[in-house]
Amino acid sequence: MNGYTPEIGDLVWDEATRKVGRVMDRVGPCWQLKPPGGGREWDARGLLRPATTAERLSAGVALANARSRGELP
Repeated sequence: MNGYTPEIGDLVWDEATRKVGRVMDRVGPCWQLKPPGGGREWDARGLLRPATTAERLSAGVALANARSRGELP
């Protein structure tokens, strides 16, 4: 890690997948992340850091677009 230890509920940037995720849990060396608007969790094994304002906004726009297309409730 880079000295940053996320807490449950934090929005983080997963360097490996290049996605923003909300920290749901930690099991061993893996963090379980979920897209901010819900969806399938993934295991993050690499570097995590707090999501920047721009990354948070981008994730929010992507969520709004998916909802407008009827992909999410």
